[in-house]
Amino acid sequence: MSRKYFGTDGVRGKVGDFPITPEFVMRLGYAAGKVLGEADWHLSKGERPAVLIGKDTRISGYMLESALQAGLIAAGVDVYLAGPVPTPAVAYLTRALRLQAGIVISASHNPFDDNGIKFFSGQGTKLPDSIELAIEAELDNPMQTKHSDGLGKAKRIDDAAGRYIEFCKSTFPNDLDLRGLKIVADCANGAAYHIARHVLHELGADVVAIGVQPDGKNINAGVGATAPAALCKTVVEQGADLGIALDGDGDRLVMADASGQLYDGDQLLYIIARHRHAQSQLKGGAVGTLMTNLALELALKEMGVPFARAKVGDRYVMEQLLERDWQIGGENSGHIICLDKHSTGDGIVSALQVLHALRANDETLAQAGAALTLYPQVLVNVRIAKKVDFANHAAINAKVAEAESALAGRGRVLLRPSGTEPLLRVMVEGEDATLVRHWAEAIAQIVRDVAAA
Repeated sequence: MSRKYFGTDGVRGKVGDFPITPEFVMRLGYAAGKVLGEADWHLSKGERPAVLIGKDTRISGYMLESALQAGLIAAGVDVYLAGPVPTPAVAYLTRALRLQAGIVISASHNPFDDNGIKFFSGQGTKLPDSIELAIEAELDNPMQTKHSDGLGKAKRIDDAAGRYIEFCKSTFPNDLDLRGLKIVADCANGAAYHIARHVLHELGADVVAIGVQPDGKNINAGVGATAPAALCKTVVEQGADLGIALDGDGDRLVMADASGQLYDGDQLLYIIARHRHAQSQLKGGAVGTLMTNLALELALKEMGVPFARAKVGDRYVMEQLLERDWQIGGENSGHIICLDKHSTGDGIVSALQVLHALRANDETLAQAGAALTLYPQVLVNVRIAKKVDFANHAAINAKVAEAESALAGRGRVLLRPSGTEPLLRVMVEGEDATLVRHWAEAIAQIVRDVAAA
C-alpha cells in the first residue's frame, strides 16, 4: 500500500512547509495516540498508553515538541519528555521505561531548517508498516479530544542523558578501557553534544570535543559526520590517536585515524566483523546495502564471512538482519547496527565496538583498517524527463553486460532510480579507477540517449 506521509525514516521536510507544520504535527500526534490507545498493549484497567518524545538541537524542535505533545495528550496518551537526546537514546529509553512507543523529532544529517518525526515501537525498533499505515488512515479522521478525565499527562525525564550514557558504557567490555587514548569527538552541534564526550571520558579517554555548542541553527553546519574535514583537521592539530564524528541525531558516524585519514561505514563494519570473526563471536554474517563497496563484500568472503545486500536504508538492513538472524550490518554512510548491543543503529555504540576491536588487538585504527582497500566508485546521476523501463531496455542491458565483462568479476554495475527526484543513478565500481570512470560515463550516456529518444 502506498504511503501519503511516511517515508523510509518517518515524516520529514522543510519546517513551515507541509507536512512539517504545527497543525499537521499536532494531528499526527493525535492520530498516533489514537492508534496506540486502541492497540492491545495489555494495560491495566484505567492505565493510559505512554510515549517518550526526544529531539535533536534544531530550534524548530521546541515548536514541534509542543504540537506533538498536545496531540498525544488530546488522544489520552501520557507523554514523557526527554529533551535533546540522540535518536538511539529514544529507542533505548522507550524499552527501559517499558513505554508503548518512542518519538524522535529530528531530520538527522539535514540542515537546521528541515525537521522530521520518526517513531519507535516499545521494543526500540522502527514501527511496523501496519502501525504506520493505521496512523496515516487515522489522519483522515477529525480530531475528537478526549473528555477532560481521559486526557493524558506530561512528565519531563530529568536524567535521560545520564541513563543513556550508562547504557552506552555498558556495551563496552568491563575488562577494557580507553586509558592512554586521546580522542576527538565531533558531535555535529547535535543531539549527542552533552553525551558522547562523557561516555568516552568515563571509559578513560582524554577527550577533545568539538561541535558541542548548539545554538538551534548550527546543527551539521561545517561539523559532524557529513562535514568531516573539521574532525580530520582537529585530530592532526591535537595529535590525537583518532577521531569520531557523529551526525546531528547521533545514529551514524565516521572515524579518522591519527593522520586524519577518514574511515566510512564500510570500513568500520569491516573492523567490527573482522574482530568478532577472529574471536568466534560473529553470529552468521554481515548485511550491507546496494551501495556497499564491493571490496568489503570480497574481503568478508575471503574470511569466510557470509554477506548479503539490502536496499538502501537502515530499515532494510534491519529487515535482512532479522530475517537471517544475524547481528551486524550497516551502510557506507556510517549507519551501523549491532543487534547484540542495541535495537537500532547507534553512532556512539558503534564507535565503541570499533574501539573494542582496537583495544583487544592492541591496534591503531590505521592498522585495523589496513587490510581493506575500498574500490574506486563512480556515481553519475542522469536526469530523466519521462518514464522508461530502464531495467529491461535492450541497449542499456547490453552496455551494462559489456561493462561487467570488462570488470571481470572484480567490479559491479548498479542502476538505481532515485526515490525523490527524476534521476537514474548509475554506479560503477572496481579495482581500476580509469576503467570504472569510463564505464560509468558510457552507461550514463546510453541512458541519456534512451531518455531523450
